[in-house]
Amino acid sequence: MTDKKPPHAFDAKPVLDLIASIEADLQRLKDLVEQQIEKFDPANPHNKTPDGKLTEEGVECCYRMFDEGKSRYTVAQQMKISFAAATHRFNNWRKLGGSKRTKTLLG
Repeated sequence: MTDKKPPHAFDAKPVLDLIASIEADLQRLKDLVEQQIEKFDPANPHNKTPDGKLTEEGVECCYRMFDEGKSRYTVAQQMKISFAAATHRFNNWRKLGGSKRTKTLLG
C-alpha cells in the first residue's frame, strides 16, 4: 500500500497561527476600549453645568455607578446631587436597560 495524501490537504498551522494573531490583536483592542469605557470620576467638574445640572457626561457617570451596583444614596453623595436627582437618574437607567444599556464614551 502506498501513502496518499488527500487531494485537498493543506497545512493548518499557518491558518491557526494567523487566527491566534488576530485574536491577540482583538484582545489588545478590547482592552484599550474597556480602559476608556471604565474611566470615570464622580467628582469631575465636567459632570455638571454652571447651574448645577448634570451634563451628558455626568449622567453617564451616574449610570456607570449604577452599573457597578452602587446605591442611589452613594451616587448622590459621590456626585454631590440630591437623593431625588439620583433616584430620577436611577429610574432612567432602568428604563434604558440597566447594565445592559448601550454605554457612551466619556471624555
